[in-house]
Amino acid sequence: MHTQEQLLGTLRIEDTGVPIYVQLREQFLRAMGAGALRPGDQMPTMREVAVALRVDLNTVRRAYDELERLGALTLVRGRGSFVAEPPAPLEGRARDEAAENLARQTLAQAAALGVEPGLLIERIAALAAAKEEVP
Repeated sequence: MHTQEQLLGTLRIEDTGVPIYVQLREQFLRAMGAGALRPGDQMPTMREVAVALRVDLNTVRRAYDELERLGALTLVRGRGSFVAEPPAPLEGRARDEAAENLARQTLAQAAALGVEPGLLIERIAALAAAKEEVP
């Protein structure tokens, strides 16, 4: 599939101390958030990713397992992994708690990377505004 080949060409593993499976998980999530991977799209096989990046198959499996646990992927036995439909929007207290947890996680990750919260806020606002402009 053309999209799978393009996706494989964008994946990169960097020697930053961040585990490879985390780097893969984050790259796939970014591709989903950017619309490069849409609900229903078939993911490259774990073996294709492992061969393309020259990493252990179990490392890729761990990234896919985490994506499935997060609800971002759906595994269909015998057919492959597919980008899952996004969940229905949360409401009320559940929405507020999820937003709070996500904000805390994001701030912790930013602090670990040395990114200032103000800059992070600016980038998130710009990305959200750009996403709203796209119909």
